[in-house]
Amino acid sequence: MTARIAVTKERRAGETRVAATPDSVKKLIGLGFSVIVETGAGLAASFPDADYAAAGAEIAPTAEAALAGADILFKVRAPADEEIAALKSGVLLAALLNPYGDKAVVEALAAKGVSAFAMEFIPRITRAQVMDALSSQANLAGYRAVIEAAEAYGRAFPMMMTAAGTVAAAKVFIMGVGVAGLQAIATARRLGAVVTATDVRPATKEQVESLGAKFLAVEDEEFKNAQTAGGYAKEMSAEYQAKQAALVSTHIAKQDIVITTALIPGRPAPKLVSAEQVASMKPGSVLIDLAVEQGGNVVGAKAGEVVITDNGAKIVGYTNLPGRLAADSSSLYAKNLLAFAGLLLNKEGALAPDLEDEILKAALVAQGGAIVHPSLKS
Repeated sequence: MTARIAVTKERRAGETRVAATPDSVKKLIGLGFSVIVETGAGLAASFPDADYAAAGAEIAPTAEAALAGADILFKVRAPADEEIAALKSGVLLAALLNPYGDKAVVEALAAKGVSAFAMEFIPRITRAQVMDALSSQANLAGYRAVIEAAEAYGRAFPMMMTAAGTVAAAKVFIMGVGVAGLQAIATARRLGAVVTATDVRPATKEQVESLGAKFLAVEDEEFKNAQTAGGYAKEMSAEYQAKQAALVSTHIAKQDIVITTALIPGRPAPKLVSAEQVASMKPGSVLIDLAVEQGGNVVGAKAGEVVITDNGAKIVGYTNLPGRLAADSSSLYAKNLLAFAGLLLNKEGALAPDLEDEILKAALVAQGGAIVHPSLKS
């Protein structure tokens, strides 16, 4: 029996992405799935229903119709209450579930008997790189952060020498050098800015310098051991944070643009830029806070808002930056899900996920009426 994948509209306010594209639908069908797409699901990402139909998908008039016979649901964000109500017990779900921040949704999915996979929990191992949705979306977020900074800054990025005088290059400081930070460095450099960057993980120093930026950090013993085996940053001690803050304070005061990207899984975003540091910046300077949805790295940042400070700096708290590049971010995310879908089939092409597979086991948060992920059990 052919396993049926449903793709529905994203119902979270401001979410423009979609979990499948016409190209990924064609490839999912090639793997042996059938696909049903809710009408209008891809419009915000510039994928019309006709393109899905041409790729072989069935178009459903409502979410309920799409979910009626679904074995699998692909989403960008967690399904809304009405979608969960329409799911049958035993359905497989893959989405960016925000399981730490929205545990109530995970509990609702468990109560419904859904086998829910959080794409955030895909392990950072070589075999899973093609499924790493956090990285695919962070890459575009880092790029878009620089574009938003350039728009808000109101001045040119590169040095320009003209008959009327010289325009100085913008000074850009990237705080947090993960996937988003590295792309922000590369983009700011391409636009001609003078770029510096900092991160608590020592391995990032070489990456920063390879992109032509200067690395800034307190390089003590704690710094040398500030990375988990999974490649994430550890939360630093108060003592280290104080030393780092002292180092960067004078640096921030000289910067035109600061972009912060630091996140810690399951924890509020660390505060990297204090109110005093913001106050030290020049009028017209810009701070872009990529962690604003998890509390923010910049004191004073507000989700979804641009805050103008007393000294004339702008703190930009736009949420969902990948959604501002909906077509590209959807295409990359759809490829992540396409690779993930391959793990749900056995060698005969039947829907029979091996839940002992290290990738599926790491991503599974709810199954059989219970929350099963160790980090989410109360």
